[in-house]
Amino acid sequence: MPAGEHSDGHGHDHTAGANAKMLSWALALTTAYLVAELVGAWVFRSLALLSDAAHMFTDVVALAIALAAIKVGQRPADDRRTFGYRRFEILAAAFNAVLLFVVAAYILYEGVLRIMEPQPVGSTGMLVVAGVGLAVNLISMRLLSAGKERSLNVKGAYLEVWADMLGSLGVIGGAAVIMFTDWTWVDPIVAIAIGLWVLPRTWTLLKNTTHILLEGVPAGLSLAAVRSTIAGVAGVADVHDLHLWAVSSDEANCSVHVALAPAADHEAVRKAVATVLAAEFAIRHATIQTEREACADAEGLHP
Repeated sequence: MPAGEHSDGHGHDHTAGANAKMLSWALALTTAYLVAELVGAWVFRSLALLSDAAHMFTDVVALAIALAAIKVGQRPADDRRTFGYRRFEILAAAFNAVLLFVVAAYILYEGVLRIMEPQPVGSTGMLVVAGVGLAVNLISMRLLSAGKERSLNVKGAYLEVWADMLGSLGVIGGAAVIMFTDWTWVDPIVAIAIGLWVLPRTWTLLKNTTHILLEGVPAGLSLAAVRSTIAGVAGVADVHDLHLWAVSSDEANCSVHVALAPAADHEAVRKAVATVLAAEFAIRHATIQTEREACADAEGLHP
């Protein structure tokens, strides 16, 4: 006898709305600066600014995808997608991670080329434009910081902007050194350092999104701890076929078979298990099947 418990849809809508607003502001600022940086690269004949503009373009794409993911994710569940569209946010975060890998590889490639063939740079204009870019990055990071811990999608967009902020710092530092020393080789060294700095964080984001797509146990939850807690509920004799997974980065789900102790009431046990799952593990969508005896094929099920 399964019992599906409620999910906190209203709370998600509020969070998604706030994230969408912040992403919209960050997207507007980043797009405006991208246009300015492209103009600056052309006026000052700066390959470094053009390269940074390419990275900024990925920021714009990432922010646009993240915003679209939230909009799509707010669609209600239907007969074809009974969990709704929230998983789209995870797909967007995974795409952003892949995009970051491509950008980092491009930075490393360009860095090696510039070491082999140094390019002249208009350091003064480069410094001014990169300074404006740094300000835009810092504002965008501030806007996205509140949502990055609750949504992998927003975190992916935040990491894009954060990586570009490092790029702006690198361009500023490189421009200052070139301005006073004429050491053009500093620019590719900074670019390579930025690429190497971004890669481990990008890998972490990709690993987390892949884990969710593979329906792994949500971060912060322990299968053993959940099983032990359910087994401790009054009236529970045995726990089997326990599954934990996440539809999105902030929504854990559970399905479980619970064998009842003699004389235990089905409805009382289901409610007690649902209550403890919500209170102890913030699992608000649980499907709990109660039975007088363990299923005959329980040995073939998840332990």
